[in-house]
Amino acid sequence: MKPIADTLANGSILLDTDGKPVNAHGPGVMYHQGVYYLFGEIKKGKTWLVPGQNWEDYRVSAGGISCYSSTDLKHWKNRGIALKPEVGDPGNDLDTGRVIERPKVIYNARTKKFVMWMHIDKNDYNYSRGGIAISDNPVGPYQYLGSIRPNNQMLRDMTLYKDDDGKAYLIYSSEDNNTMHVCQLSDDYLKPTTTYVRIFENKRRESPSIFKNKGKYYLITSGCSGWSPNAASYAVADHVMGPWKEEGNPCKGANAEVTFFSQGAFVLPIVSQPGKYIFMGDLWNKTDLEKSAYLWLPLRINDGKVEIYNP
Repeated sequence: MKPIADTLANGSILLDTDGKPVNAHGPGVMYHQGVYYLFGEIKKGKTWLVPGQNWEDYRVSAGGISCYSSTDLKHWKNRGIALKPEVGDPGNDLDTGRVIERPKVIYNARTKKFVMWMHIDKNDYNYSRGGIAISDNPVGPYQYLGSIRPNNQMLRDMTLYKDDDGKAYLIYSSEDNNTMHVCQLSDDYLKPTTTYVRIFENKRRESPSIFKNKGKYYLITSGCSGWSPNAASYAVADHVMGPWKEEGNPCKGANAEVTFFSQGAFVLPIVSQPGKYIFMGDLWNKTDLEKSAYLWLPLRINDGKVEIYNP
């Protein structure tokens, strides 16, 4: 497993098979028919600070969602823009003046559709909606269907999870980031149901990453400190809907208290190595977001405890 983690050299720029930097931030990965598909935010152009906010609200123009593919987790081929942004249409969710973040894609075996969810917002983060797009092809192009507030609740940082039984769940920061929600999706994965739970009440957690090991569910989150790093925390449950038991910081060693200067985005199970995972984090360069790098590290489970080390 070590060569996979070493691909990013602990925070260097990841290059695709054409020798160009991979531009896929806040990523998610889908494994389908022997191929890993990496989706992420395209961050390109000048970074600016949104005025009038009480936090470091740095932004770049929304660039849409990129897609890369790999069969070995080392060599990534650029598959183009999976979801294109709109230009000059301020009322459109996908306008370059909006926020398009944290894309995640899962496959619906019943409808034969690839379903993408993402965080859609405006610069002040009060729009707080989940955007939905579909495609017949894993690499896209994806057709945008619109956005929604699940159960009329805010949706900000989010992830998707498809369980072994085919049911899918949306996990997202809500209630002004004060509480996280876990919401079961409809059978076609296109709509939230009214089956949901509130977790980590008043804990102010974001950037959820979920995975399953030996029948237990693990959920890693970060604190809310804008673009600046903070301590990760994880929780364990016997069911995705909880109850969730908080277990503390999974990071070990130097700089564990700031998640090795990264923010988690996704935990990737290595299909060829059952029980082994990659913790995928963003190393945000908040004043020049296009220059943000990545940190992929081995994640292991020891006696039911999550451990992430930065060699």
